[in-house]
Amino acid sequence: MKETSSDPRLAGLNVYRVGGAVRDELLGWPVYDNDWVVVGATPEAMRKRGFKPVGRDFPVFLHPESAEEYALARTERKSGHGYAGFEVHASPDVSLEEDLLRRDLTINAIAQSTEGELTDPFNGQGDIERRVLRHISAAFSEDPLRVLRTARFLARYASLGFTIAPETLALMRQVSSSGELEHLAAERVWVETEKALGELSPEVYLTTLERCDANKVWWPELVGEALAKGLAAMAQVPDSGTLAVAHWRYAQLVSPLSAEQRDALAERLKLPNAVAQLARHTALTHALLAESLDGHNVLHWLERLDGWRKPEQVEEQLALVKVLAPDQVGQLESAWHAALKVSPQALIAEGYQGAALGKALRERRGKAVAAALS
Repeated sequence: MKETSSDPRLAGLNVYRVGGAVRDELLGWPVYDNDWVVVGATPEAMRKRGFKPVGRDFPVFLHPESAEEYALARTERKSGHGYAGFEVHASPDVSLEEDLLRRDLTINAIAQSTEGELTDPFNGQGDIERRVLRHISAAFSEDPLRVLRTARFLARYASLGFTIAPETLALMRQVSSSGELEHLAAERVWVETEKALGELSPEVYLTTLERCDANKVWWPELVGEALAKGLAAMAQVPDSGTLAVAHWRYAQLVSPLSAEQRDALAERLKLPNAVAQLARHTALTHALLAESLDGHNVLHWLERLDGWRKPEQVEEQLALVKVLAPDQVGQLESAWHAALKVSPQALIAEGYQGAALGKALRERRGKAVAAALS
């Protein structure tokens, strides 16, 4: 259907809203972004209208004012391993239905014209009503990232009663056992995982991946009892504050692991430094709470958190303690504030310098912490 918008850049184009925006509107879910597909156009025609090309592997354009994505209708053919192993064919001859066929799940393959008319060749509306995540075709198994994406969608919509169709879960197991997951880029795996850990039911993402044997590939440290312990820990996180809730959930998820296991997982996923560090700090806090809160242990904890140079890292962990051990947070806050009052300048005025200054500073802080705890 021709675009009837007053926007002259879109006049005469066959434009459809597709994917998540249509799905979420039908679900009554908040819609934050729109994606559009343009049928029958060429890259040259889009550029002449002022659209800015951004796609390297296939023609995607940004509207110069709204910055929304407009992609030319395309088909895909498997040509290699992993998420990027596809040959893309974008042409004015590609129909809307052919473009929708390349998508992953039926609920993501619904298009809407600018007049509100729905094109739904795979009965995605029926699966929305049935609360089922179902693959469109056997081509689902050609893209291993779809295993993670389907698990992430379930983490988002599980509270609405969604399940994965048995035949789709069987395909997810097939992909996991095929070795294709190993060809995914670590960065892509983390992006999907980070999004999933921010969903309403993040534990569902990991339990779903365990059901289809995907954890063995990317998260071998998080299987069986280790996963159960991690999910129990993940259920308790502080108000995110300046940190993303997904990062707190990850830190809690891996807190029962050994330092070696956490480091191996961080390296495998190529985690951002801030996330890996939060996981290390969270593990330190768990270790402290498992010990007695004496002056030595608490001072060591503050030092390991680099509290004197980066006090915000101590404040973050105190927020976690408030959740995990609310009866102990007052003691730790008092010890922390007492340690902060020890002035290096005062010690310098007393004549300390060099290594002697560092030693005296640590001793005074230790005494301040011990006094506050007692």
